[in-house]
Amino acid sequence: MKKKPVLVVLAAGMGSRYGGLKQIDPVGSQGEAILDYSIYDAHRAGFDTVVIVIKKAIEKDFMETVGKRLEKAPVEIRYAYQELDDLPEGFAVPEGRTKPWGTSHAVLCAREAIDGAPFAVINADDYYGASAYRVVYDYLTQTENPNAHCMVGYELGKTVTDHGSVSRGVCEADEQGMLTKVTERKVIEKYEKGIRFTEDGGQTWTEVPADAIVSMNLWGYMPGFLGDLESRFADFLKDALKENPLKCEFFLPIPVANLIAEGKASFKVLTSPDQWFGVTYAADKPFVVQSLKALTDAGVYPDGLWK
Repeated sequence: MKKKPVLVVLAAGMGSRYGGLKQIDPVGSQGEAILDYSIYDAHRAGFDTVVIVIKKAIEKDFMETVGKRLEKAPVEIRYAYQELDDLPEGFAVPEGRTKPWGTSHAVLCAREAIDGAPFAVINADDYYGASAYRVVYDYLTQTENPNAHCMVGYELGKTVTDHGSVSRGVCEADEQGMLTKVTERKVIEKYEKGIRFTEDGGQTWTEVPADAIVSMNLWGYMPGFLGDLESRFADFLKDALKENPLKCEFFLPIPVANLIAEGKASFKVLTSPDQWFGVTYAADKPFVVQSLKALTDAGVYPDGLWK
């Protein structure tokens, strides 16, 4: 019997541009973090189990704030730990390496807690909106093909900030709405004429349409994807450790792009009309607080999620 989908929340990153543990920063009226709202929306969509990926280094702070609060949530909370030494056999952590191995590795670290279920993946510090969880939950419960996965895409113009550059996976899809390509753009920014990106430190810039679909790291996977991740992580490390041993990262779009190119999996591009928002920079926080208050005043959320 097919298991119910679980939600995997990636909360191990430190948020270098933000300047602190933005995963636990309060933005709600009762001290809630963004991930509280995500879990609330996911539960309303049908998710009963949530796997939160953190690091041992932040465990104490996380449990004393978010973890304690989530004890009142009507979902089962499981924890997984992203640690540098969780590597395939035959690999070791390079001397001087402190940076995590990326989002694909974070998901791999949650494989035991996922326990063979279909699963959705989100970032802890991104607000996706209620409809995103409904469409991904429906997809995961209705799909039988073990190699048919999905993602929820957002219009680029709804995901950029006034306070600096962002990194986005710019997506291309065919007429059937199937993902054909994801291109990582590390430096995308708003400017007076629209949105643009650079790949050479700002010497040259290229325009990007505001309605371009981008990945905000909300993916839906069938259980077999974990096996693909495991084998491809080892392949990734063979080359990456030679080229950039201290900073290489295995991001989720990397295995996705490889599977699509090899014709071994498909990814349906689902869409959400909701406004995405997040805290890439500390200056983004007031907008997030204001937006959540407006949603609460409008009755979308109760004043105090876990009362």
